[in-house]
Amino acid sequence: MEGGLDQTVQERNSEMLDALRNSAKSWLAKLLIGLLVMSFAIWGISGNLLTIGGGNIATVGDQKITAIEFENAYRRRLDVLGRQLGRPITPAQGAAFGVPGQVLGQLVAEAALNEVAQDLNLGISDEELLTLIQRDPSFQSASGGFDRNRLAQLLAANQVTEDEFVESRRLLARRQQLAEGLAGGVNAPEVFLEAVHRHANETRVVRYMDLAPELTGEIAMPDEATLEAFFDENKGEFRAPEYRAVSILEVTPEKIARPEEVSTDAVRDAYERSQSRFGEPEKRRILQITYDSAEAAAEAAAKLASGTTFEDLLEEQSLTEEDADLGLIARDALFDSAIADAAFALREGETSGAIDGRLTDVIVKVSQVQPARTRPLEEVEDTLRQELAEATAEREVLDLHDEVEDARAGGATLAEVADRFGLELRKLAPFDSAGSAEDGTEAQLPDVRDFISEVFQSDVGVENDPLQVGRRGFLWFEVNEVTPERERELDEVRDQVVERWMSRERAKRLDEIAKTAKDELDSGKTLEEVAAGLGVEVKISEPFTRGNPSGDLTAAAVSAAFSGPQGTIAGAEGKDGHRLLLAVDEVSAPAFFAEAGEVAQLGQRLAQDLQDSIVAQYVGAMENRVGVSIDQAALSRVLGLGATDG
Repeated sequence: MEGGLDQTVQERNSEMLDALRNSAKSWLAKLLIGLLVMSFAIWGISGNLLTIGGGNIATVGDQKITAIEFENAYRRRLDVLGRQLGRPITPAQGAAFGVPGQVLGQLVAEAALNEVAQDLNLGISDEELLTLIQRDPSFQSASGGFDRNRLAQLLAANQVTEDEFVESRRLLARRQQLAEGLAGGVNAPEVFLEAVHRHANETRVVRYMDLAPELTGEIAMPDEATLEAFFDENKGEFRAPEYRAVSILEVTPEKIARPEEVSTDAVRDAYERSQSRFGEPEKRRILQITYDSAEAAAEAAAKLASGTTFEDLLEEQSLTEEDADLGLIARDALFDSAIADAAFALREGETSGAIDGRLTDVIVKVSQVQPARTRPLEEVEDTLRQELAEATAEREVLDLHDEVEDARAGGATLAEVADRFGLELRKLAPFDSAGSAEDGTEAQLPDVRDFISEVFQSDVGVENDPLQVGRRGFLWFEVNEVTPERERELDEVRDQVVERWMSRERAKRLDEIAKTAKDELDSGKTLEEVAAGLGVEVKISEPFTRGNPSGDLTAAAVSAAFSGPQGTIAGAEGKDGHRLLLAVDEVSAPAFFAEAGEVAQLGQRLAQDLQDSIVAQYVGAMENRVGVSIDQAALSRVLGLGATDG
């Protein structure tokens, strides 16, 4: 079922939502198992909860999954994803990611367990069900205890009636009884726990040599026949991508602001209302000498009193003025209030006595005083004028958005809209789906979320929805021209082809050098002997664990280091085209104490994984036993995809 749905979605969506994938993948992989074993959230619609109208999406044994039930569960899942991403997720975007299949999979699994629980006559008394609901942390008041108003608010927010919720919790309790009976109390065997602990925490140290591409020597330029043959074999790598030329129309406060229309009186009023913004506090350039003890500072202060200069004290400490200079700073920039009070009580050129600071004893000198000042109106007039203009424009943006949309609904092009409302229409140079211009440089594109993906999902002549620009603006675009991808001729990319050929030739030669060196190591030579022959040094790594590359070691090198016991010789790709040859010098197993905190936590996680696995296998078996039927046409209608063959 999910495969058919995914295929339909892929046919209607050319790109997946990367942001949605990255934000969701950490928990979607275990979505079904978590829902079966752990407490279901109140908005998780359970099987056979809603049975009014709309037809059935699926039948699981005698259980029915209605269209209304599926649609409600789907929208609630989208709400959860939207809250995680910080922006709304539309049903179409959810479908592009395959969320419908995940939701339906959850509902089918719940229905299968409901069917089995019903056959086994599992149940819960009304009194116990009431107790479970009242103890739910989601419904507790701030002072503790069950809060019926909070329950009502959550149900209303999720569009669930009280009767529906109570029935869903009853079914949940039955499923939990079943899951607990199957996997409750299953613990990870200590041998298994120790093996996993060692796998995660074992450390290794390797000696290695880093073979750089420079070891290959000079690579001669290829002749024409070789270059042409290489190009013919790898034409796909040099293929010109699809490019699109676009016109854009931006309506933001910055774009439509008219600072020239802001009156001088308005600017002056704004300046007087916000003078604190333009005030600069008094600043002082402070020189500071620190002393190890109060006695040493007092002794230095006595010298000052007898005629020694601050510069003499610096010389005694082998310091220059630059060493003692704290910079030109305001009072609040000094961490130590005692030093700040003393320094800002001095006049320019004066030196303090011994100061008992919070962390150390010091003597300071004020070498420069910059008085407090307020920047005059003339300095900030342009800034204030622009801010006032943008504030006015911000109130106009939504009105202008509606007017632009009305004009487009009447058939106006963006060029006509721009002329009508005095807006700037920008024509962007062609760019590809990676945001690169035709010359390979980064294209100058608006900084708008999903702009490139939206452009490449559109086409010439298609009217597109406006995109959000920041929090206060909108952008409309039209695709003017599509240049299809094509195969390039050799002369168009000759320099790139030559560079690619030489890079691969160098890599081949470096691989041969690494292979020869590895053969020598396997034949009994030491790492030091082979390294000396190549003119490279042998390095020793810091201790590292699996999956934790550092320094010169890559993930491939770490994996190779853990491929065998102490003494293992291995080769791996290094960074930036390098090759690594390594020998495992030390293997250190971590101490294992089953009672230790981190080990106990690991045991709990492994036990949960085992329980999840048992329940998941059981669910699959029960779905096969009771039978699952999916109405693909009904599902497609709910999703707005049109009928498809199921």
